[in-house]
Amino acid sequence: MKAVVLSSGGLDSTTCVGIAVDKYGADNVSTILVYYGQRHAKELDCAKLVARYYGVSHYEFDVASILKHSNSTLLSKSKESVAQSSYAEQMKESGTNKIGTYVPFRNGLMLSVAASFADSVYSKDEIELYIGVHKDDAVVSAYADCSTSFINAMASAISIGTYGRIHLVAPFMDNEKKEIVRVGLDLKVPYHLTWSCYAGGKTPCGKCATCIDRAKAFKANKAKDPLLAEAPILRFEHS
Repeated sequence: MKAVVLSSGGLDSTTCVGIAVDKYGADNVSTILVYYGQRHAKELDCAKLVARYYGVSHYEFDVASILKHSNSTLLSKSKESVAQSSYAEQMKESGTNKIGTYVPFRNGLMLSVAASFADSVYSKDEIELYIGVHKDDAVVSAYADCSTSFINAMASAISIGTYGRIHLVAPFMDNEKKEIVRVGLDLKVPYHLTWSCYAGGKTPCGKCATCIDRAKAFKANKAKDPLLAEAPILRFEHS
């Protein structure tokens, strides 16, 4: 069995990497980063460092041209800033579930890339394809492509399209972010190498929805977020 993890360099996907390595060993795990024009491109560095930390193979794909017509505030070409409020507050203000940082069919696009890659590279193996979607995103409906129905539909499509060899795994579909952190702390996941902020700055803004959710998750576990430690960690100063 091989494992392929969609890795954004963020908290959720890095925990998935930890789970996969713990289950199958580093030699049987690969990580994939999909660049789609995101303004928080620092996550590319983080994904590389996470892969290096675990000693797994890492691959990157650029699909930014597909989204050149999108007006998502999550893209670097957007002239609008990322909202500095929770998802619930954003939806209340806009009167709709669709929020500014929604990227058109992002998870569908990334899963398709990952499935095609995995089917090519591991053509003779059974494969588990990991994605770090979780209950918090599904419940508030901020992202339609994080919903249980969407993930189940993609799991079915990927299985059918790969002759039943690739199995989509969303280990946190029924878990809140605080539970993801709990699992990660037990596995000693290198959260100091991760990035969550959507604002695109050099340091976490602490005000966007992902920063808010991350802070709440660590607080719920009575743990300190190592990314915010007083001593700076020079993890982005590398080639």
